[in-house]
Amino acid sequence: MEEVRVFPLSCAVQNYAWGKVGQDSEVAKLVVGGDTSAVIEADKHYAELWMGAHPKGDALIKDNRIAQRTLGQWIADYPACLGSKVKDTFQGQLPFLFKVLSVNTALSIQAHPNRELAGRLHAQFPEHYPDNNHKPEMAIALTHFEGLCGFRPVEEIIGFLKTVPEFHALVGNEAAEELLSSIGEAGRTSLALKKCFTRMMNCEKKVFVDQLNMLVKRVTEEAAAGKDTSGSNSELLLKLHSQYPGDIGCFSIYFLNRVVLEPGDAMFLGANEPHAYLNGDCIECMACSDNTVRAGLTPKFIDVNTLCEMLNYSPAPASAKIFPSIQDPSDPFVYLYDPPVPDFTVMRIQVPASVRQYTVAPVDCAGILLVIEGEATATSAAALSDIALRRGTVLFISANESVSLHVTSPSGMTMYRACSLL
Repeated sequence: MEEVRVFPLSCAVQNYAWGKVGQDSEVAKLVVGGDTSAVIEADKHYAELWMGAHPKGDALIKDNRIAQRTLGQWIADYPACLGSKVKDTFQGQLPFLFKVLSVNTALSIQAHPNRELAGRLHAQFPEHYPDNNHKPEMAIALTHFEGLCGFRPVEEIIGFLKTVPEFHALVGNEAAEELLSSIGEAGRTSLALKKCFTRMMNCEKKVFVDQLNMLVKRVTEEAAAGKDTSGSNSELLLKLHSQYPGDIGCFSIYFLNRVVLEPGDAMFLGANEPHAYLNGDCIECMACSDNTVRAGLTPKFIDVNTLCEMLNYSPAPASAKIFPSIQDPSDPFVYLYDPPVPDFTVMRIQVPASVRQYTVAPVDCAGILLVIEGEATATSAAALSDIALRRGTVLFISANESVSLHVTSPSGMTMYRACSLL
């Protein structure tokens, strides 16, 4: 059945504890939209939808002319579907994993290694670092979305060291003084910032738990007395402390930017960029890897020394973390999110209500298309029969294949497409 080169997928759901529950989850809504027979349990966490061929969540092909098999098995049998450039560059593997995330409670403070470090970590600790690949990733908001990303401008960190004595106690006078005196010299600032962050992350548990409890008590009492506690970033502090009481990660809010994305906004997380998603729903695309170095806001394995050594200690404002999309010059309905890595590019396809016929253009690599809003009938020479598209439909499109849409919904369509444009 190699002639069937465009087909729908049934995708894996991950029920991690940080995910949104039941119908509050965008993941759950998309699953039901794509498969009306799916049952959503009201008290179950629906955290991630995995669209791809990762062994921990390989999608099933949903085409009754194709014997039951996974996307990974199909690509292994018919690697030409990837397109020659992707097939050769990525050794016959789909190079990306496409996801939807529905975040209810914060994910861990984490970073992803570059290829060199990934190779070393995998060789030394394969039980914690399951492969030797890097894991750059991009998040594109579907709803109001918040995360921590990258180190704040030094002036902001110094401001917190002055206004939050409990934070200052963990960093210590010497490291705090070094940071203050390094302003204006990027190299020195980076080293001083590393020292400050490492000191805090390596504090004895009793010390940081005591300081955290004092801080929470202080801001709670000040807020009750009607005082302005925004100088202590109190709203976020209390939220994280309620989710992860006694966790050192609660203090990371004084080092890292709080980045707010509205639907369509994106942030790109390259190697060694510290981050943690806080809440909201997003599309995520990443290199096909599961390597994560964690150091807080998590019950999972934490590797503080590796994280502190590897991080990119370059301070920058939150606004610098927003990754812009650019309109495709050949299609006014397509917006490209094209990061500085070869593994993936994401397209947002916004078909307006006035358009009834639309062609998803061919590209020279395999792609995965997700329908977020709208309905259409899809036809393709490579599909052999019509495919009904609606919210939650996921389509695999082989390299060099186009798909014609007859849009039936009155308000147009919103779709996201992941591919690797080498």
